[in-house]
Order: sequence, then structure tokens, then C-alpha cells
Amino acid sequence: MPQKPKPLDETLSARAWWGKELRNWRRVRSLSSKALGAKVHLSGSSIERIEKSERPCGAELASALDDALDAGGALRRLWRLVEAEADTQRADADNRETEPSLEGLGAQATGILEMNPPVSERSLSPVERRALLAFGGIAALAPGTFTHLLPGAGPLALPKAVRQDDIEQVRTAADTLAGWDNLYGGGGITRSSAAGLFIWAKGLLTVPHSSRLEADLYTAVGRLSIVMGASAFDAYEHDDATHLLRFGTQCAERAGNWHLRASALNWQARHEIWIGNPDRGLTHAENGLVRSDRLSNREQAMLHNAAARAWAKMGNPKETLDAIGRSDDAYARARSGGDAAWMAYYDDAQHYGDTGHAAFDVALLPGQSPVMATDRLRTAIEGHTDAYVRSRALSGTKLATLTMATGDPQQAVVIAHRALDEVGRLRSKRAAADVKDLAKASARYARRPEVSQLRERIKTTVLS
Repeated sequence: MPQKPKPLDETLSARAWWGKELRNWRRVRSLSSKALGAKVHLSGSSIERIEKSERPCGAELASALDDALDAGGALRRLWRLVEAEADTQRADADNRETEPSLEGLGAQATGILEMNPPVSERSLSPVERRALLAFGGIAALAPGTFTHLLPGAGPLALPKAVRQDDIEQVRTAADTLAGWDNLYGGGGITRSSAAGLFIWAKGLLTVPHSSRLEADLYTAVGRLSIVMGASAFDAYEHDDATHLLRFGTQCAERAGNWHLRASALNWQARHEIWIGNPDRGLTHAENGLVRSDRLSNREQAMLHNAAARAWAKMGNPKETLDAIGRSDDAYARARSGGDAAWMAYYDDAQHYGDTGHAAFDVALLPGQSPVMATDRLRTAIEGHTDAYVRSRALSGTKLATLTMATGDPQQAVVIAHRALDEVGRLRSKRAAADVKDLAKASARYARRPEVSQLRERIKTTVLS
């Protein structure tokens, strides 16, 4: 009787992640390792060794395997992360002897380190800093190296053993930060409050805990990491966002929580798209959908939206509209009560806002109609409650920009002033970037008094 294949640990490296996705795609296509090997002129054992990261695989072979599995470029795009990891490791090796010490930098340290409370006189060594910032699995980002930053007594002290109450505290912290992020944006109180919470939560992963608590523990810490990553993204702390979202994904996979994994990959996709890597963003969205049978309908819709945004940024209207259609179909099947608590945000307003943002990018392409984007963004604005000020502001700014770009400056000014009322309450660099796009769209009408007044207000809002 054949032995059951050994589970693969995709948290070890990008190459291990790629190998596991190769196996996933092979199983989705119902191919044996021998059958897949025959398509690329390899033995079945060679395919299995590639899946386990035991046999070298280059870009050309990765591309051939993607074609053989009809993966639509998902494996080919994911291979870029393998190459990026290899480049990082080579650069790290080159710099290991010459990397400057962080001793004495104190408050000048950037990213998450900038926000750490001064709980210890010891600075991070170069090795410790690399452990936090380097690409890698949970082991590379695990908190053990940083436990000296926590005092031996006081409110940040780690418990001797993890209890369910400790996990509940992490969940509450994640929910609280998510609420602040939606209300105020990723800067200000949201970002300033997060670092100490994260240090303590990460520290729990090194504390003894029973096996029955492990999934809940990694889920809670992963959820906090994702919330913080999304917040860092909004604050334009992009390096922090990348590593926090990646760590959250790895925690979700360690917990075996497909729902949290979907949330993490959605945010990774949206972040990559925003910073100019839509192809990589599409890879994250597609990886989230590989086992869509394990996801709720809202989660599927969410990931199809991310794919739609990626296609739109790449200038592909047909693929964008197809992805929006798949999102609509999934959302139409959604029923209340079937989702994780963190998916409560995904209501009608969120769905129409996300699909409207994708349709916005398509509407600006030559020969495309703005009707879908306009209708969906308007529905989102009207549907968002006061708990989601940022989402309403982002959709309002997009709608004003589109209305201005399509030749109705008078109506655009009305929409824009309402959006600016809310943008002014936020500490969100994403919102500020969208306002700058609105300013560009309004430039051709700058001599109109109402538009001139709007542009002055935009200048004040962005600089405040």
C-alpha cells in the first residue's frame, strides 16, 4: 500500500512555499508525479524532490511546470519570490562582515523598531535585526530573539504558560486596532499603540502551551500581525507591511486556518498592487483561491476583487471585468453566519467599494465606460457606516476623481468636498495619495472658481 506523502512545510522558505504550491496544483489537476514528470521530461521522483525542495529547479523549468499544469502563470509569478529570496540571501551573505552596528541608534531605528517602547538598554544586534526583517519562515521571524526586550515584571511580562485568556487578549487587541485603523487610518494612535502589543503577542509563541491551544494561539497572533500589516500599509511603512503580512500568512498556515490565510493573502495582494507590483499581487490572490472549496463565499469574493484590481492596474479590462463577475457571483451566494468574525466588515458597501475601485482603473482606459465604476462607488459611499470612515473617504475621492476626469467638474466638486471632510479626519497616506490624484484630474478646470477653491482645500488637506 503506497505511503501517504509527507506534509510539506511551506514556512521554511520561498522555495518550500513554491514546492508546496506545485504539489497543490498537481493535485488540483489530478496528476500523479509521474504523469506531470512526463510532461516536462522528468521522472516522477524528480517532481517529488522538487516539491520537497530537495532538487534544484530553475526559472525555465518552473515556467514549463506552470504550462504543464495550466496554472495560468501563478507558479511562474510565484517563482519570482524564490528568486527574490535568493538575491536577499546572497546580499545578506555579502554584507554580513560589513554591516554596521545598531548600537547607539536608539530612537533613530526605523520601522517597527522606531515604535518599540524603551524597555531595555540593549539595542538589537545586526543578526537580530536581520531575523526581524529578512524574508523567511516563522523561525526567521519568531520572537525568541527579542524576548530580552520584555521586562521581567510589569504589564508586558510574558506568562509562564499560555492560557486561553492570553489568547483572548491578543484577539481583543487585534479587533481594537482594526477598529481604530478603519476610523483614523494607519498612522497616529493606531501605529503608536501597536508595537508593544505585537512584541508581547509574538512572545507568547515561545511560551509553553498545550497542543489544544496551538491553533488558536497562532490564529490570534497571525490576525494581529495582519491587522498591523494592513495598518502599516495605510501609513506607507511598506517594509513593515510586507513582513507583518507575510508573518501573518505563516501563522495562519501554521494554525491550519484557511480563512485567516485568505485574509492575509488578500492584504498581501492589495499591498503589492498599491506599491506597483500588480503581477505579484495577482499571484497572492490566485494562491488564496487555490483551495477555494475551503473558503466562504465572502472570502472568495474578496480574493476575486484583489485579482480584479491587479488585472485593472495591468491594463486588462476583459480580465478585470471577468474577475468582478466572479466576485459578484460568489458574493451573491453568501449567507449570514458562515464567516470568521473578522469578515464582518465585508458587507454590501465593502463589496461594491472594492469592485468599484477595480472598475475605476478600467474606466480611465481609452474607450471604456465609467458607468460601472460610478454606480458601484456611489453605492459604497451611501452604504458605509461611520465605523468605516476611511473606506467611505477612499471611495468618495475615487468617485470625485472619475467624475472630474469624465467631464463633470461641478458635480465632482460637490462629491470631493464631502470626501475631504472625512479625509481630514484621517491619518492615512493612502487617502492622501488619492487626493493628490484628484488634484491632477482637476488641473484642466483650474480656472473655474469652484475648482480653484477645491484645489486650495486639497493643498491644505494634504499638507495638514
